[in-house]
Amino acid sequence: MEIVSVIVAAIAAYAFGSVWYMVLAKPWMAAAGLEADENGRPANGAGAAVFVAAFISTVVVAGMMRHIFALAGIDGAVKGLIAGLGLGLFIVVPWIATNYGFSGRPRNLLLIDGGYATIGCAVIGLVLALF
Repeated sequence: MEIVSVIVAAIAAYAFGSVWYMVLAKPWMAAAGLEADENGRPANGAGAAVFVAAFISTVVVAGMMRHIFALAGIDGAVKGLIAGLGLGLFIVVPWIATNYGFSGRPRNLLLIDGGYATIGCAVIGLVLALF
């Protein structure tokens, strides 16, 4: 049952990320310094491998979060949501902020990517706690 909860949580976070980045595509591309093609998509033409790698990464995150939740005895929707939110906001975002700070990336990029990391982890936490 654990693998099912991990996969479902990863799918939920990945779906959220799809909506997040569709809504924020233009500001994200501007902040990331990406050129748009004639269809408004990134001109670098990232292929399917990037999306597969992103999903695998989301499964890895969900798997580790499930492990942390089991060790910590986190159960119930509210605890899962808050724990996921905390992991995203206080572990993932500071790491992204450090990388972006040293590489001189724009604050808007941190807000968009950090927002996804925070809410995506909250989604994973909620789904894991519901199982």
